[in-house]
Amino acid sequence: MALFGTIVDALAIILGSIIGLFWKNINENMKVTILQALSITILVIGIDMALEANSILIVVVASLALGSMLGEKWDIEDKMNHFGIWLETKTGATEGGAAAAFVTATLVYVVGAVSIIGALDSGLRNDHTVLLTKALIDGVLAIFLTSTMGIGIMFSAISVFLFQGIIALSASQIIRFVQPDLMEEIIVAITGTGGIMIIAIGIRLLGLLNIRVANMLPAILFAVLFVTIQYYWDTISLFFVQMF
Repeated sequence: MALFGTIVDALAIILGSIIGLFWKNINENMKVTILQALSITILVIGIDMALEANSILIVVVASLALGSMLGEKWDIEDKMNHFGIWLETKTGATEGGAAAAFVTATLVYVVGAVSIIGALDSGLRNDHTVLLTKALIDGVLAIFLTSTMGIGIMFSAISVFLFQGIIALSASQIIRFVQPDLMEEIIVAITGTGGIMIIAIGIRLLGLLNIRVANMLPAILFAVLFVTIQYYWDTISLFFVQMF
């Protein structure tokens, strides 16, 4: 079952959020400290991811610049916020920060190579190890995020299910048209670009800057595009060098 890992991951987020909702008897100072600790952890994860793409830094920078321009034009963050507000009204959530929590959690859970690699493994080999490991981490993270940010974290399970589910179901077609070595380069580009975005999320959670991270999401598409162009350009160049 290609969607097994994705379903478990989404359910882990929901379960963690439910536990976090009942874990409300902690004082405000402790909530602030927990959120700061999580923010710093997210920041460190982002730095680690970004460093993996050191060899293609120009690609990452160009992708982020162009992706941010396109994201601002499409106004992705506001659309995600409106969707979060719509979910608030449908679920009867009373806390005003539910939409912001939904956007933040969606970015934390979806941005990064783990979601893509795990979904590909589930779809191609029916191997859910990566996504089951991710589910454990996501579930624990959901407990603490929900206890500090509210029910909006639970809504992000929808985004995780859709994103990972689509990749898992279309995995056979993706691999059919993408060479294994190109896929490795794409994953490195996604990891590096996503790492910068994760750093931005950490900074945002710490309250240092209100970065519109969702508007950077098209950068992932540009990273894939640039790496693919470079791969085939190098392949064609090598072909002509060998001929002449």
